[in-house]
Amino acid sequence: MCESRVTVLDWLCVLRLEQYFEAFQSAGLVTLRQCRDLRPDQLEQMGITLPGHQRRILAREKKPVPVQRHVTPRGGIDGEKDGGIDGEREKPVPKERTKFRSNAQADCHPSSSLSSTSDPSLPPVPPRSTPNCPPQRFTSPLSPSPPARNAVSPKLDTHVARPQTLAIQPSAQHLGGDGRRTSLPGSPVASPLNDRNVPPLPPKAGATPKGPPPVPQRCPALSHRTQSALYYQRRWVKLDVDYLRYFDNDKDVYSKGIISTAFITNVTSVGELKFEVVTNNRTFIFRAESEVERNDWVTVLQDCTRGRRPRSTISPSSPLTPEYQGNLELRGLRSKLYTVVASDKVYLYKNIEDYRIGVGITSIEMNVGNVKETDRRCFDLTTPYRIFSFIAESEQLREQWVDAMRDAIGEALSNREVAERIWVEPSNSLCADCGAVKPEWAAINLCVVVCKRCAGEHRGLGPSISKVRSLKMDRKVWTEELIQVFLLLGNERVNSFWAANVPPSEALTPSSCSEERRRFITNKYRQGKYRKYHPLYGNQRELNNALCINVQCSDVLETLSLIFCGADVNCSTGMASWPSPLSLANAHSQPLQAELISHNLNTELPRLEVVGDMDPVHYSAPTCVSHNGFLFKTASMARAITERKAREEFSRRWCTLNDGTFSYYESDKNSNPNGALKASEIVCLAVEPPEKHGYDHTFELYIESERLYLFGTDDPDSHKEWVKSIAKSFIPATAEPLLRLGFERIGRLKCKDGLNLQTSKVGWFALVGSTLHAYLADSQGEEIHLRKLNELSIQQDNEVLVLVERGRTLYIEGERKLDFADWCTAIQAAAGSGGDTLSQQQLTETDIPVIVHSCIGYITQCGLTSEGIYRKSGVNSRVAALCERFRRDARSLRLREGEHQVDDVSNTLKRFFRELEEGLFTSEDSSTWLGAAAIQDESMKISQYQLLFNKLPHVNKATLQALINHLYCVQRFSELNQMNLHNLAIVFGPTLFQTDGKDYTAGRAIEDLIQHYTSIFEVDEQQLKRQLEEITAINQMREKLNTNTEPGGHFICTVYLEEKKDTAEQHVKIPGSMTAAELVCEVLDRRNIMVKEKEYWSCWEISDKEEMERPLHYQERVLPILHSFGTDSHLLIKKHVAMDAMIVYLASKVDASKHGMMKFREERSILGLGLSSGSFHDRYFILNSNSLRMYKEVRSNRPERDWPVKNLKVYLGVKKKLRPPTCWGLTVVYESKKQEKPERQQWYLCCDTQSEMREWYATFLSIQDGLQQTRVSRVLPDARHGNVSLIPLRGSENEMRNSVAAFSQDPLAVS
Repeated sequence: MCESRVTVLDWLCVLRLEQYFEAFQSAGLVTLRQCRDLRPDQLEQMGITLPGHQRRILAREKKPVPVQRHVTPRGGIDGEKDGGIDGEREKPVPKERTKFRSNAQADCHPSSSLSSTSDPSLPPVPPRSTPNCPPQRFTSPLSPSPPARNAVSPKLDTHVARPQTLAIQPSAQHLGGDGRRTSLPGSPVASPLNDRNVPPLPPKAGATPKGPPPVPQRCPALSHRTQSALYYQRRWVKLDVDYLRYFDNDKDVYSKGIISTAFITNVTSVGELKFEVVTNNRTFIFRAESEVERNDWVTVLQDCTRGRRPRSTISPSSPLTPEYQGNLELRGLRSKLYTVVASDKVYLYKNIEDYRIGVGITSIEMNVGNVKETDRRCFDLTTPYRIFSFIAESEQLREQWVDAMRDAIGEALSNREVAERIWVEPSNSLCADCGAVKPEWAAINLCVVVCKRCAGEHRGLGPSISKVRSLKMDRKVWTEELIQVFLLLGNERVNSFWAANVPPSEALTPSSCSEERRRFITNKYRQGKYRKYHPLYGNQRELNNALCINVQCSDVLETLSLIFCGADVNCSTGMASWPSPLSLANAHSQPLQAELISHNLNTELPRLEVVGDMDPVHYSAPTCVSHNGFLFKTASMARAITERKAREEFSRRWCTLNDGTFSYYESDKNSNPNGALKASEIVCLAVEPPEKHGYDHTFELYIESERLYLFGTDDPDSHKEWVKSIAKSFIPATAEPLLRLGFERIGRLKCKDGLNLQTSKVGWFALVGSTLHAYLADSQGEEIHLRKLNELSIQQDNEVLVLVERGRTLYIEGERKLDFADWCTAIQAAAGSGGDTLSQQQLTETDIPVIVHSCIGYITQCGLTSEGIYRKSGVNSRVAALCERFRRDARSLRLREGEHQVDDVSNTLKRFFRELEEGLFTSEDSSTWLGAAAIQDESMKISQYQLLFNKLPHVNKATLQALINHLYCVQRFSELNQMNLHNLAIVFGPTLFQTDGKDYTAGRAIEDLIQHYTSIFEVDEQQLKRQLEEITAINQMREKLNTNTEPGGHFICTVYLEEKKDTAEQHVKIPGSMTAAELVCEVLDRRNIMVKEKEYWSCWEISDKEEMERPLHYQERVLPILHSFGTDSHLLIKKHVAMDAMIVYLASKVDASKHGMMKFREERSILGLGLSSGSFHDRYFILNSNSLRMYKEVRSNRPERDWPVKNLKVYLGVKKKLRPPTCWGLTVVYESKKQEKPERQQWYLCCDTQSEMREWYATFLSIQDGLQQTRVSRVLPDARHGNVSLIPLRGSENEMRNSVAAFSQDPLAVS
């Protein structure tokens, strides 16, 4: 039918989708032609969302609308080949039955009107439509069939049929010696590749409604009529889009003949009431009873062929390629029929030549068929209307024919809608037993989806163990609830129970043999050998109780575990209203639980093998938490939140937490959620500090799929309740004490500890301040004081967090990258110094601040004999840097001789005590300590000191005792360091009491504490003696090593000034502690170069080979750089001309981050990156404080590469031989920190402009070390502490006491 005349309503009625008519009408689609180019996204916008309906519409809009004729033309058929499949019946044949038109007889060659002689019972072949010519091969290209038009006459009925034919390429015809067409002997083949000349076949059965073949409508019987010398036989004729079929009468189901509409070349009216249908090889003449009816038939047939070229060669690439074809003998006929099995039908042709020209006998719908083997070479195809008894050429071919026809029956009965829905769960697209793809069977009581081969072994277990059903054919069993059970569980989750302990040697593969499958499936389901045993296994009473409790919530997997570990699904609940678990599940609106139980009411459970007596375990029901209210939510993210989220970025959502699912809706009136998070998917909950984002109180949820959700509210009570409820929903009962803590972060991590480092175990952790609370598997809760750790580090390329305590090491593993990275950041921050009080510092096991312990230890080892220790001033910049590093992470800083100076360390210790917020003696009691110094009676003074000492907080007590012990040792070696009791008191009195130094009372108190150290602190004198002996031994050893030797470790190197040439050479002695800034100062001093305003001098590392350079950070040690040099590298002192622009750029930025496009090239190809090493490629980069990420494009969600910034070195410049696209390039070197496998990679980045390159480089520098101090400043030790003269280091005690006057006039300023 012409597309412009077909309305959308008629078309949708054919598809049985009338409900969408209003949607099409609203979209302005009225006729079929307007629907020609519909796309899936347009259907979604129209509200057509079901995948099956979309496929039907998209498939049909590209195919013609069929029309079926159920009215017989009043007359008969000329040229019809009688006999068909009922050829066994003897019928009278008129003598002149096949006389032809007079014009054909006059024009045709005698050889052109040939009849088949292979079977006397069959009629002769009609004449060729081409006169005076032998049969010609028709080579017109394939053209799609246009839709048929509705009949004009009201007598003509329409019938929905498939709108597309099978496209198969015909092969050449063979002519006999007398010009007749002869059929080649055919044998069955499973592929049409050997026969390319085939007729069009109908499409897949799924495209039309299932059911028996349509029985033609009845028509009043008419008698045979003759006209001239032509004889006509009365036939019931039916037209659909694929075939013109004719029957003996309107009651027959199977036709006498079929003519493929794809091969009809012309339809014309000839004479009175007649019309002819012309194909490539034959002409069929029909006669109707009236002109009106004849014209209607001609019009409909012409519409069916209009707009396309006739075809005889059809592409073999059609999706409806025959599955099997060949010759079969049909009992009752004396000749073989050429039989084709295609999709869900079987087609019968007289011979292979008829098959090629599209003229057949009949087609058999296989959705009502059944195949049965009867004899050695025989089999029956049984339908409700007839039994077809076939005889194959051999037993082997008989087996192949039977398999092909049974597959056609399966295809006809199949429905892919259920299978497609089940496969939406990714794990269901693989067999639960062997892993084969697209499994089409399921054990509905075991909740596993399996392949065909495994389903056969499941049937062998019997229906009492495994109830096997097809995803495609057993449509009635697949209720919506059962489908939801399979989607909720999925093969992966179900196998966490059924296959929790499968040895690798016993696991199946898709290629496993039947015996292996039988053994594995028996062990898995009959024996329950690999299942995960429930904690209540063996305790029948508790199992039943647990089942009754669990069916009231939505945990279907737990119910499955209980049932197949022995729980009785028919047990008594003890409640009259709901006597069974099934009724209990229905009463609590748990349809999925009820569905699972209903399929296991009579299931034979795996054998129970309980060894010995088992202690009774009481079952505690999963926590059921409910809460709802409004929250403000941002879009989910795939990476950590590094910047503040404004209020405008949040959207108001109605949120509910019910039965283990956290859902959020557009409003409280919506019934369908915008999204939902299962409690089992939540792995971490982080509570953000107040006012971090646009809303005052926020929290973050991390889920297993590496997504992060941010929620906020301004109501602190609502925030607290939400955090408590969500945490309660996913934290197990074994870790419930964590919920009582005021945690900042809580969640699940994998870890290893103790002697078992081979397997990981799941732990539940909560971070509270500087304490990490942990509940590991099968262990009690424990606390880890992060500030007391001996070591805290991240190893194995940011995948393992190592926490070292005394006598124990805990390894926390990064199972998921997103939440693990934030856990590491939070733990490291909590383990660092949290403030300016003693208790907030990183502490040792004895509760002494690490900074105090490190400084005292270093001075005891290296500086106890240093003259003027604690009196001489260090370099102020180095002291400030040391203080900052200790404040950032004191645990990671190791003081080393040669690298750190004694005076710098001693001044760092004094500055620490000077800047303590509460002071060592606490602001509350410091005046009392000073008052005790004025007591004259020594014994009373000591008692008062002891009383005050015991009153101090624990950390203050430990710190004070350690410091006084150190000062006592220092003054014992005053003959070497010139720091006797009084000198130390003068220095530390104002420092520890944080006074201005005008009153000597503070010094007197410190002097008393040192002098009476053993009495006040109740020290064991023998232990103190051993300590002093150890210090003496250390001093003696150092004295021997340093006798008559110069300080070692120096290195003499050549440094160039501004350019590399002989006149610019400078030979400089480089000690181990020299920094880049000190080297610059020394070289500039040698040349007497004055540093002007706005000049930035730096020390540069230059690589001639790589054509790159970088300025060293002003605190960077020069000696390690020299040791890493090659022969093609050198140091150069020159101005940094771009520094001023970089400083201005960084001053304009809020945070240190940058993103944008750059051109990227690798030094070597890395597997999986997919980049050629021969050219630069555009990539999108994001640089933040932690990492440099590279994306394929701006819209990409996942980075191609991710490098930690701390492992990168960035150089200016790119080698010219690489042919960079621009001259503004950066060379980046990555060096991994893995000790077992160090790795070095190098790649190149090119920017479009010089300013862009400077911005990227400035951001790199600011993130890695802070923008380096390149303005040269010379800080030389002064002979005065601030504006105070040094008290003499030598002289009698009276001289030193007299200097107190100067001290009171000029207060001591501690550097």
